[in-house]
Amino acid sequence: MTQALRTGPGAVLKQFFGVPFRRQTYRNIAYLALAFPLGLLYFVGLSVGLSTGASLLITIVGVPLLVVTLLAAVGAAGFEARLATWLVDVEATPPAALETIDWNVESLDDLLATTVRFLTAPSTWTGVLLVCLKFVFGIVAFTALVTAGTLGAALLTTPVFYDAAGVSYTIGPYLVDTLGEALAVAGAGVVVVLVSLHVLNGLAKLGGYTTAVLVGIDDETESESA
Repeated sequence: MTQALRTGPGAVLKQFFGVPFRRQTYRNIAYLALAFPLGLLYFVGLSVGLSTGASLLITIVGVPLLVVTLLAAVGAAGFEARLATWLVDVEATPPAALETIDWNVESLDDLLATTVRFLTAPSTWTGVLLVCLKFVFGIVAFTALVTAGTLGAALLTTPVFYDAAGVSYTIGPYLVDTLGEALAVAGAGVVVVLVSLHVLNGLAKLGGYTTAVLVGIDDETESESA
């Protein structure tokens, strides 16, 4: 117990202050930076595909277009699973719904059977849900990155720009107009950056675990059945 108490605070401090020196931190940031453009791409593609397919249901191409749109969404969910594994180090397998597809269909009955298997697989719909949630997650990630970056940069550069012409630094009601105050603000900026990196790491892990749960829904269902 005594040894644990001695090493505990040191390990905590190392974990806290070591965050900018870990590669995983920057993989997580890359994951967050990709979230918004990917989420926007998924949202636009899914919206266009579903709306176009729905409007063409009275024709022969409506249903196939909807199925292809769902297939593309589940494929995107599979890519998200790989991305979570590569960048966030969260083990996520592609949706099992992709394995239900028989690409070597030889008849209309085969085509209908593989389509039914795909549409009735739970991970088809959780994959679509993941793609929809990615857009929301992307907005949150983008906001967090911009806020952390601008706030951290503003605080850390205070000693450089606090007395520049046309520039004024204020912290609440207080004006930063001396070097000592500027250095104190920069010191606070270091803490803000460290805390921000931990928050960003947590946000990336949340995205990775959410992806793993949603794409692995078929595996969980099979485990419960067994």
